[in-house]
Amino acid sequence: MASCSMASAASGFVLTPNVASNIKSASKANMVFFSSKNNTRNSRLVLKAAEEGAAPPATAAPPAEGEAPKPKPPPIGPKRGTKVKILRRESYWFNGIGSVVAVDQDPKTRYPVVVRFDKVNYANVSTNNYALDEIAEVN
Repeated sequence: MASCSMASAASGFVLTPNVASNIKSASKANMVFFSSKNNTRNSRLVLKAAEEGAAPPATAAPPAEGEAPKPKPPPIGPKRGTKVKILRRESYWFNGIGSVVAVDQDPKTRYPVVVRFDKVNYANVSTNNYALDEIAEVN
């Protein structure tokens, strides 16, 4: 582990308070360079400071007292731990029964249901993803 004393670190310290630029904006850019004799590449830290009269950045406003937050949509697919029968014909576990491990709630996911089986396939895998129409809940 390399060590560096404060004296050697301070000797390579350069601060440029105002950087000239052609862009006129409400903020200034300050650049700080740290260089060391042992370090072959320069490290650069760019700081932006807002003008004194500038407004603070806008934050997300909390919902008004009269407005209720949006209700969560109902969960899609079977619950975790549910026993399901596989309807996909080309699957190794076709007509087999497995248990649901997880269901991805993103509606854009093609195969959101992860099912785990007791039996492994030829590749020694015991889980697979299925679409909602490729499984049927079993009681």
